[in-house]
Formats: sequence, C-alpha cells, structure tokens
Amino acid sequence: MNSQAVAALADAAPMVFWLDDKAAPEPEPPLSGAQSADLAVVGGGYTGLWTALRAKDRHPELDVVLLEADTCGAAASGRNGGFCDASLTHGFANGLARWPDELPTLDRLGRENLVAIGETIGRLGIDCGWERTGELTVATAPHHLDELAEEATRLRDLGHEATLLDQPAVQAELNSPTYLGALADTTSTALVEPARLAWGLRRACLDAGVRIYEHTRVTAVRRDGRARSLLTATGPVRADKVALGTNAFPSLLRRLRLYTVPVYDLVLVTEPLSAGQLDAIGWRNRQGVGDASNLFHYYRLTRDNRILWGGYTPLYYFGSRIDPALEQRDAIHGLLAEHFFQTFPQLDGIRFTHRWGGVIDTSTRFCAFFGTASDGKLGYALGYTGLGVGATRFGAEVMLDLLYGEDSERTQLRMVRERPLPFPPEPLRSAGIHLTRWSMARADAHGGRRNPWLRTLDRLGLGFDF
Repeated sequence: MNSQAVAALADAAPMVFWLDDKAAPEPEPPLSGAQSADLAVVGGGYTGLWTALRAKDRHPELDVVLLEADTCGAAASGRNGGFCDASLTHGFANGLARWPDELPTLDRLGRENLVAIGETIGRLGIDCGWERTGELTVATAPHHLDELAEEATRLRDLGHEATLLDQPAVQAELNSPTYLGALADTTSTALVEPARLAWGLRRACLDAGVRIYEHTRVTAVRRDGRARSLLTATGPVRADKVALGTNAFPSLLRRLRLYTVPVYDLVLVTEPLSAGQLDAIGWRNRQGVGDASNLFHYYRLTRDNRILWGGYTPLYYFGSRIDPALEQRDAIHGLLAEHFFQTFPQLDGIRFTHRWGGVIDTSTRFCAFFGTASDGKLGYALGYTGLGVGATRFGAEVMLDLLYGEDSERTQLRMVRERPLPFPPEPLRSAGIHLTRWSMARADAHGGRRNPWLRTLDRLGLGFDF
C-alpha cells in the first residue's frame, strides 16, 4: 500500500457507512415460544422483505411471519453499493448468451420491475435517496470501446436510450484521465441508499401486519404433518408454506448448497467532497459508474456528495467460509484506495471515513434461480450475483407464483424453470474459482483475450462473477 493510500485510510472506521445511520430502527424482539402462520419467510434482506410485503399485497388474508437471524438489512441488503439495476440476468450480455429468445421479455419485465420499485418507494414514502440517474460504463482500455459499441447497438434494438460517448464527452460527464469512452444508459439504473430501503420495506411489512422476529436464527425446517415446522433456539414456527431468502448463507435446503458460493466484496466511502473537489471531477448528473473490465470497480455519489468506491477483487475462501473477520482486509482496502487515486488524481488529500466488506452469493449462471421443494410447500430464490437490489423483488414474485400455484408470464420463462450447474465440491471448487479469477485478470491485462480456461467455461455456460 503506497503512502497516499495509507494516509487516506488512516481514520476510516471499520463499519458500514449505510448502517452507521441515526435512522436505524430499534430491533424487533426475538421469537419467544411456539407460533404458527400461513407463510413463514426466512431472511430479512431484500428477498425476504419483498416476499412478505408482496404476499400481503397479493393475498391480504395471509398470516405472514418473517424470521431474521440478525436485524433486517444487516447483511448484503444493507451494505451494497446501492445500484438498483433493471437487469434480471446480471447484465445484457449474460442474458443474451443464455436466453436469447427470451431476452426481450426478460428486458421488459426487468424494466417494469424497476418502475414498480420506484412506485412502491414513492407510495410508501420511504426516504432512501431513490434517484433514476442511469449509469455510465466507462472504457479504461482500448478493447473496451468495441465491446461497448456492440452492446450499445443491441441495447438500442431493445428500446434502451443507450449512447456511446467518446473521450471528451465522457470526461465532460466525469473527469478522469483513465477514461477513453463510455456507454451511457440513462434509464436502466437507479441509485438508492440500501439500508434505508431495507428499513422502509421492513416498516411497510409491519404496517401490513407481518410479524417480524429479529435475532431469531432458523436452524432447520422439518415436516409437521401437512405443514412445515421451522426450528429456532426460542421456539418453533409451524407454517403452511415457507419462503427461503437466505442467499449467501448456507441454505436450509441442503441440496442447494452446491449451487451458490459466498463471495466477499470490499467497499470504501470518502468524506463529503467540497465544492471545489466536485468542480474538479464534474459528475453533475450523478450517474452510477462501473468500468468495463472483468474485475471492475463500481462507484457513485451519496446524498451528501461522498464517493462510494467498491469492487475489483471478489474474494472466495476455502470451504465457502463466512466470517465477520473477513470483512476487513488491509491489503485489499489499500489496493482499492490506490485505484481510487489513479482514477481521480485531482482528489489527492481526500480521506476515507468508512471501510467495510460484505458477502454476496454467486451462481454459475451469474443470476438468480428459483424453485420449490417439499411438495411445493417450500420456495427459494437465490444466486443474484451482485445485482440483487432490483432483481430480489422479481424473485419474490416468482417465489409467490410457485408457492401458490399461479401460472404467470414469469413462471413460463426458461430462465425461471432452469437451474444453473452446481459448483464442484472442495478442493476443486476453490481451485477453479481462483483459476477463473486469475484468468479474468489476465484477460483484462491482455486486450480482453480469454485464455483456454475461460473459453472452456464459456462453452459450458459456467463462470464466477460478482
């Protein structure tokens, strides 16, 4: 770590910026004693919260209970970058490669889903900094320019407002010497304050009559006659149907555990920029930004004009290890700080106030998958691979369709009916992931050329991403 990064990180608090907020609600009490419900939702992140809320919207008569091991929004839903993307397929290219015939439908459903999220936030009065800013995908290497041009053409064919920017045009939007051009998509991305969105959905669930028990870890799901019984340390919950929204954490349905792996993503946030610092970089349109590399950075402005800066190095640990100790990595946070100043050298001297990490789930097809088990009584949606802020609402709708036997446009999709290939067991899993990550970095450094390992994964429809 160079001296510039060391100085910038010297006072950074090891905590999540979004969760370090006086607006955080007091936790709901843990479960105490036996309960029963029509629908039990496991997990208080976006998947679980949307499922509980949409269940009450669609079937007001249902008695719904939600169980969360920590507090709602404490994991990935409260600590991500706050990019709410319309894509249900982890980007246009991934959707085109896997479901080309369905892509127009998936694209339309994704855009409708994004609109519905904004309308819900407005209707419920959730104060979460919702901004339909769009996104810039910036080219930082020459080979990115051709890739972005091809994507722009295909996006426009689907009705997107996608514009290619040359170097002067993108630097007029956001001034970095590293930019060679960009793809601007003005309609497919909104920015949001992720923890406040989770807290707002939590409040809406409570207002709708959902019973929420926090600090209540579910350890197992068992058959209980025609119903299912969820076991916790403080009592069972007997439910007719169960929706699982645990995502990166080990699934209560053991056979799903090979279909995802947990990946750590690390993030920094600066102090608020002064007026002079903002003038030095521009960013008057406040777009979310990501670069076009395989190992990419993502960044955005906050409500008070801080820069959130994350990404680049997805971290997997042998045996799918999850541990709070992995949320702080001096070397990786230092590397992120060095990259920040390479991108914005005019911000020399700015300091970071927060540094953290969080775990997400990734699947071999890079986007969510869905299904039921236990005679259709248990539903699941997981594997969002970093674009879950928006796609979790769609996942909640799919789970409810499947659990309540509703034949919908969603349930007819191949994307919904198919499951990804599983990851191999250890030690092959760890070896394959690290080889893939190394190969992605090599491709970035060699004009985008994919080595035989990546080409083989492409042919098999496999991969590793965040």
